[in-house]
Amino acid sequence: MAELILQKHSYSSLDTLLVVGRLDQLARRIQERFPQSGLLSVCQQLCMLGRQTTERAQSIGTPIFSLRITSWLLIGVILLGLLTTLFSLTTPDKHYSFIEFVQLLEAGINDVVLIGAAIFFLFTLEGRLRRKQILKWLHELRSIAHVIDMHQLTKDPERALARGSRTASSPESKLSPFELSRYLDYCSEMLSLTGKLSAVYAQEFDDPLVLGSVNEIEELTTGLSRKIWQKLMIVHSYQQQMGRVGS
Repeated sequence: MAELILQKHSYSSLDTLLVVGRLDQLARRIQERFPQSGLLSVCQQLCMLGRQTTERAQSIGTPIFSLRITSWLLIGVILLGLLTTLFSLTTPDKHYSFIEFVQLLEAGINDVVLIGAAIFFLFTLEGRLRRKQILKWLHELRSIAHVIDMHQLTKDPERALARGSRTASSPESKLSPFELSRYLDYCSEMLSLTGKLSAVYAQEFDDPLVLGSVNEIEELTTGLSRKIWQKLMIVHSYQQQMGRVGS
């Protein structure tokens, strides 16, 4: 199925079905290895957000016809009123001084600017409403990225490798070095897929604010993953040392 989707899109765009498929597979892997962990619940929540992202991405390109019709009707009323006003103008009976002419001209320019601003507001209303909604959805992904980071925060390699003494307030570490590496790797994958879900919105909606928010999420997930990989390097180095000692 995944190969068919890739062939269909020719690698030209990010397909949310592939991302959701990877998330579902990751959730099964976490369930098989850590069935009672809170990380599984977070991954299941991320899977749900992935499915919602698929639906939301499809809705972004769907026009809001009721809003468009209302906006065009209001724009038509404004233009009709402007044309009616222009055709009702008559030639003044008296001559105006230069100062009076400037005052009339300024008033007319102000009216034109206000009318133009009203038309621009109505014309861009749909896009601004979509941007507001997408930024709200991106905030959900940003929040879950921090939740993922909270789950790996106490997974200290030094503690798992039994280096140093514990205190009464030290978190318990029941993971072996191999299990710890798997746990951290799952967290890294979840962060990467979170960034991919955010990129879907920038792909479907070309807007500077949306693109900026997506870039922030990508930078956030990349930075958090970098911290995880630092921990993984410590675990892998320990495993290599133990392998050399065992041989």
